Amino acid sequence: MANTVEKYFDLVDQNQQKFIETLREVVAIPSVSGDASRRGDVVRMGEWLQARWEALGAQCKRVDPGKQTLQGEVLDLPPVILGQYGNDPSKKTVLVYGHYDVQPALLEDGWETDPFTLVEKEDGRLVGRGATDDKGPVLGWLLCAETHKQAGLEMPVNLKFCFEGMEESGSEGLDAIIIDEADKWFKGTDLVCISDNYWLGTQKPCLTHGLRGVSYFHLEVQGPGADLHSGVFGGTVHEPMVDLVHLLSRLVDNDGRIKVPGIYDQVMAVTDDEERSYEGLEFSHKALASDLKHDVIIHDDERMTLKHRWRYPTLSIHGVEGAFYAPGDKTVIPARVRGKFSLRTVPNMEPAKVAELVTKYLDDEFAKLGSKNRMRVIETHSGRWWYSSPDHPNFVAAAKATERVYGVKPDLTREGGSIPVTLTFEENLKTNVLLLPMGAADDGAHSINEKIDKRNYIQGIKLLGAYLHEVAALD
Repeated sequence: MANTVEKYFDLVDQNQQKFIETLREVVAIPSVSGDASRRGDVVRMGEWLQARWEALGAQCKRVDPGKQTLQGEVLDLPPVILGQYGNDPSKKTVLVYGHYDVQPALLEDGWETDPFTLVEKEDGRLVGRGATDDKGPVLGWLLCAETHKQAGLEMPVNLKFCFEGMEESGSEGLDAIIIDEADKWFKGTDLVCISDNYWLGTQKPCLTHGLRGVSYFHLEVQGPGADLHSGVFGGTVHEPMVDLVHLLSRLVDNDGRIKVPGIYDQVMAVTDDEERSYEGLEFSHKALASDLKHDVIIHDDERMTLKHRWRYPTLSIHGVEGAFYAPGDKTVIPARVRGKFSLRTVPNMEPAKVAELVTKYLDDEFAKLGSKNRMRVIETHSGRWWYSSPDHPNFVAAAKATERVYGVKPDLTREGGSIPVTLTFEENLKTNVLLLPMGAADDGAHSINEKIDKRNYIQGIKLLGAYLHEVAALD
């Protein structure tokens, strides 16, 4: 295996500029899934991927998820591109997932350059919308396969892929396709790999083995039949906004601790092995405060900060619907207001139990007010957490590949956010899922001046290939 992988690495190095030009080509396709006027571009991006893989010899299948109404238009959802490259029954089969749609981006948002023109900066940054999220990693799999063919090297595994065009807009239609194709197109999958997240820092690679879930709630308080004049009715009626602010203030304290009784009872205990896993991670409060542009960090201990990002539940308040928010002054008492908050869940919390505890607590707190208004709690979304053992052979293979490419053992991390498709694959394909990031923590996905460093892009292409070879070598 050693000579084969080194030959692959050498050819990747020789093709660096060509790979950057390929990334430039796809960044130029403004595949913004949340903009109805760009739907044609999203479809074009999916078709580009399908054509390129088919030219390589892959068997592809385009699946159309259906329709959606977006910005007043009824549109076809972008296609999900399924594919298979290699069908040798003596080899392991790895399924890779990625997305070819991107977030909106406008020059006037604060970009230094046109967001859909990839610019290579002197410091090695490759700046452009989608460079790291997720076009760079999606291209990585394609360029890995193309480089093997160019070098005359046999692919070490059978490669299946699933690329969607709606990840940035809720992955509408994807779950149904995965469930339907689990015993069809995806049949025979041994392992799954997703490259759609980021390193903990900027210098040291990582493998990710956990994600938090999220339960989203609306807290509605309704009073009179219409908005009222505060000069006429202030002090004479129970005001919905006053009730709402009181209730929201009862959800979480200033140290980030959730005040809902029983909410921590289901949380998995910290083990000795987990405690040791925080040692030597590329993380510091100094770097975090720099990223935040102001030190507003709650915890003094860096380990506790990571625990509250990764393995403890948190509650965040996001906004209020129905209240006056425009510039200027307005003396109105809103008749109905709706507060919005989310609760990030962790092993072993059950979403149904979370909703039950939150609803009961808010009902009890509202009853204490003695208000004549009406209150209700609405759960609008619940997504489960995901956790995998970093000792699984899939992670062992990835760790060996990482050490081979970067010369260091990867950090083993979890993330505070959610990638719902991870759990969908695991539950329906009954196999292990690995998160293998290409980009760094400062890439600015979803933000202005999104980038991927040239180092991460080129070494990342090497990493994906090395990982496939390490998987092939597993017993």
